[in-house]
Amino acid sequence: MSTTQDDGFNKNNPVEFLAYGGTLQAMISGRRRWVLLGLASKVTPYLEPKWRRVDFFVLTFCLMVGTASLPHVLMRYFTTPSVRSARRSVTWSLGFILVLYMTAPAYAAFAKLEVYTNVIGTPLSVLPKWIFTYGKIGLTTVCGKAVTSVNEAIEACAQASSGDYLLKLKDLKISKDAMVIATPEIAGLPYTIAGLVSAGGLAASLSTADGLLLAISNALSHDIYFRLIDNKASIQKRLMISRVLLVVIALISAGTAASRPADILSMVAWAFSLAASGNFPALCLGIWWRRANAQGAIAGQMCGWGLTLAYLLGTRYGGWALWGGISNVAAAVFGLPVGFAANIIVSLLTPPPPDEVLAMVDSLRDFKVTGEDLTAEELEDIKEKEEALARTQVPQVSNTAEATAVATAEESI
Repeated sequence: MSTTQDDGFNKNNPVEFLAYGGTLQAMISGRRRWVLLGLASKVTPYLEPKWRRVDFFVLTFCLMVGTASLPHVLMRYFTTPSVRSARRSVTWSLGFILVLYMTAPAYAAFAKLEVYTNVIGTPLSVLPKWIFTYGKIGLTTVCGKAVTSVNEAIEACAQASSGDYLLKLKDLKISKDAMVIATPEIAGLPYTIAGLVSAGGLAASLSTADGLLLAISNALSHDIYFRLIDNKASIQKRLMISRVLLVVIALISAGTAASRPADILSMVAWAFSLAASGNFPALCLGIWWRRANAQGAIAGQMCGWGLTLAYLLGTRYGGWALWGGISNVAAAVFGLPVGFAANIIVSLLTPPPPDEVLAMVDSLRDFKVTGEDLTAEELEDIKEKEEALARTQVPQVSNTAEATAVATAEESI
């Protein structure tokens, strides 16, 4: 896999996400070529029909809104020492998230194009080693079987000689879970690079899981148990309950993940849709609408999150037909408007928030940075800059005669 790609206009485009469209065109051309050679049965449209494009658009929207609603990400902003630092932190984090979102689909397309170019249409005897490596753990299959050697591939495809059979497009299946760690080897890089990618992925997943576990356990122990069940519980008791809940939730999550209900990409998209439908209406209206209150936020979260979960489970396990052709990974597109509507209706039917809450909301909307929003280091830095600026300015004239002369000179100019 080259570090530059053909984007349809430039043969060597070093910007990955700008070469995404050209890569899709190359993939479509490759599939058409395999159809002509008898190595593929049909050409799958990537951007047709109309609902496929709509589904892609709403999925992108759900991922964006879900990113702004992830509880473990929001918690990180609370650790900043000042408002100014929090806004700076948001800017940097969203910048890195933007780069990730724009490059990940492009690299997935590059890996698929690499398979189309160097694997499909080759004899079984020259299949790359990574197919057999990942076949050992069931992440790749050849002719419907996980193979670990050329002989097993020949047996799976029922061919007497490996040199007489060219691998067809339908013969090779690669698990979506394998794409991240397999991409370096698909591109011909050493297996050590795949190890580094795997280590980075493991570290990222553990970090994300840690933040989510803390967010869930703290919410249950503080917001549910302390606020609603036992508001006189001591700090030690609340801490113990939080730790117990953390272990229980971790075991449940591990058991669910071990059952592999879907591929990792679908489960990530589900999490973003659930976070968006449950948290975004409350966050948006809570900051930008002064009439929003706690009752409306709870109703919006329950209705939006509930509808999203129902659509997800219904289409996945209940045999529901897709609404408007929208896949369940973008289920938040249905939950979000319901969450906003429920939040607004219930807020209007219940008493408005108290004045101290409105004052806090107004302070959140105020983009002016005051001295109270700055740390001691930031105040000292601003003071030093002001002193340096003052030293560079023209010194004031103290003598009255000299001041009059200067004023006369300025008027003459």
